[in-house]
Amino acid sequence: MTRRSILVSLAIAILTLVTVGCATTTRRPAAPDSAGPEPGTRIDGLASWYGQQHQGRATASGEAFDMNKLTAAHRTLPFGTRLRVTNVDNGKSVVVRVNDRGPHVPGRVLDLSFRAAQALGITDAGVARVEVVVLRGRD
Repeated sequence: MTRRSILVSLAIAILTLVTVGCATTTRRPAAPDSAGPEPGTRIDGLASWYGQQHQGRATASGEAFDMNKLTAAHRTLPFGTRLRVTNVDNGKSVVVRVNDRGPHVPGRVLDLSFRAAQALGITDAGVARVEVVVLRGRD
């Protein structure tokens, strides 16, 4: 092969890759904005908490994390969803608002702000079995 034929082959290969890379794909339409689960829906599992290390950082909802507010992270519930969280071991409850995504640890259903964990009495243990009840959807 001559140098010219190698360059032409290389140019064709690059053009092919660029063309394929720029091709549009068919996108599925975005899902309609979901109101989330019905009030009264129960979720049972383990909850953990996060605090100072995230203070002031942006949450997935875009607001700044405040460890002293009653908030929580859930993987799928719409932002603004209000939840009643009850520590199964001691019966303490608190109402939180979903404003972040998580938890990022397998087997956990909720990440609570420090203040919410404090109200439930789980700051020392770090993790507790909870019952979560959806109170209402997004504000």
